[in-house]
Amino acid sequence: MSSSPSEAALFLEKHPQLETIDLLICDLNGIMRGKRVGRELLSKVFDQGFYMPGSVMGLDATGDTVPATLLGLETGDSDNLCKPVAGTLAIVPWCESEVRAQVLCTMHELDGSPFFADTRQALCRVVERFSALGYTPGIALELEFYLIDKERDAKGAIQHPRSPSSNRRMSSTQVYSLDDLDDYDFFIRDVLDTARQQGVPADAVIAENAPGQFEVNLDYGTDIMAAADNAVLLKRLIRQVARKHDMEASFMAKPYIDQPGNGLHIHLSLLDAKGNNIFAEGDVLQNSFMRSAMGGLLDLADATQAFICPSVNSFRRLAPDECAPTSKTWGFDNRSVALRIPAAGGKATRIECRTAGADANPYLATAAMLIGIGEGLLNKTEPSTPVVDNAYSQDHPLLADNQRDSLRKMEADPRLGEWLGEDFVRIYGAAKWFDVRL
Repeated sequence: MSSSPSEAALFLEKHPQLETIDLLICDLNGIMRGKRVGRELLSKVFDQGFYMPGSVMGLDATGDTVPATLLGLETGDSDNLCKPVAGTLAIVPWCESEVRAQVLCTMHELDGSPFFADTRQALCRVVERFSALGYTPGIALELEFYLIDKERDAKGAIQHPRSPSSNRRMSSTQVYSLDDLDDYDFFIRDVLDTARQQGVPADAVIAENAPGQFEVNLDYGTDIMAAADNAVLLKRLIRQVARKHDMEASFMAKPYIDQPGNGLHIHLSLLDAKGNNIFAEGDVLQNSFMRSAMGGLLDLADATQAFICPSVNSFRRLAPDECAPTSKTWGFDNRSVALRIPAAGGKATRIECRTAGADANPYLATAAMLIGIGEGLLNKTEPSTPVVDNAYSQDHPLLADNQRDSLRKMEADPRLGEWLGEDFVRIYGAAKWFDVRL
C-alpha cells in the first residue's frame, strides 16, 4: 500500500521533538540499507520519494557491489526512486541521544514502476500472481536468534551472555525453560514493548534448546506483505534492543558449530472467499488442497532452496537430529521433516516450512513458499507418502547440502523466472555465486 503525504504531516504533528528519520531499504541479503534525514525532509520523502543507487540490490555478503549483477558501474551505477511503505513510520525507542523515527521503503524505477531487483517488489509480484488462484494465504513467521556476549573468549570466539541475575554465563539447554526467560526478562520485556510501540505484532517469546537461544513469534494475519515487512523490522528491532543492553543478537543460521541453528519457520494456511481454511476439511493427510500444496512445495524444494538457505553457513544448520530438515519430506506433527502439519487442527490447520534459516531474506523465503504452493495447486501435484517417526533415520530424497548445488538447481528451473522475473533470478544468482567464491 502506498504512503501519503498526510501520514508524514500527522506524524510530525504528533512528535514535535522528532529530529531524524532512518529511511530503510532491505537488500538482497536481508540487510537494511538506507539514509538518515532531518525532520524537515520527511514530508518531501513521503510526497516525492528519495533516491538511492539500484546497486544496493546487487551486493555480496560483505556489502560490495557484484559486477555480474550489472547494477553497478557497468551500467553507470544509476539512482532509483524509493518510496515509504504506508504504516511503517514509527519512533525508534532504542535511540537515547535524540528523538528518531524510521520508515521502511521500497525501490522503484524513475517512472514509478516497480524495480525488478528489489526483494520486496519480487514478493509483490509473487503475491499478485498467487491471488489469481482465488485463495487468501494466512501467514505467521517465527524467528530464532542467539543472544551473544560482546566480550569474546580467550580465542576470540563468540560466547553466550552472562545472566544479569546470577552473573553466570548461560549454559542451559532446557527448551521452553521459564528460568531462562526469567533471567532475561528485562530483554524480552523490552523487545515486546518496543514491538508494540512500533506496531510490530510480536506476541510470544520462548527459550529454545541452546544457551542464549530464543524464538519470537509474529501474529497470524492475511496480509502477506505486512507479515514479511514485520519480520524484517523485527530483526532490526531485536538487534537494536540487544545492543541497548550491551549484547549482540545473531540471526546466523549456525553461529555455533556444536549448537542448534537458527531457523525462520513460516506457517501458512489458505482461506477461501468466505474465510474458511481449505486445509481444514476432512482428514488433513487426504485433504486435496493440502496434498497439492505439499506436492508443489516438495517439487519446488530443490529450486527454491537457494532463497531460504542463502549462504554457506545456512547449510551447516541442516543437520540430522537437530530439528532442521535434511530431506524433502512432510508429515503430521513431526519436527524431523521439512514440511510439518502442526497438531493444532480446525481453523488452525496449516503448513509449517522448517527449512529456511533465520539468515534468509523474509521476502524471498515467503515468496519461495507461495511459489511452491501455487505450482502445486495449479498442477494438482501429488506429494510423497507422509513420514511417520524419525525422518533422519529413514531413506528419503535429500535436500542439497551445499550452496553450489542449490544455486545450480535454482538456475535450472524456469518456473522461478515465471514467478519472480528472469532478471531477478539472474541477479540473485550472480550475487550468490560471487559469495561462494569469497
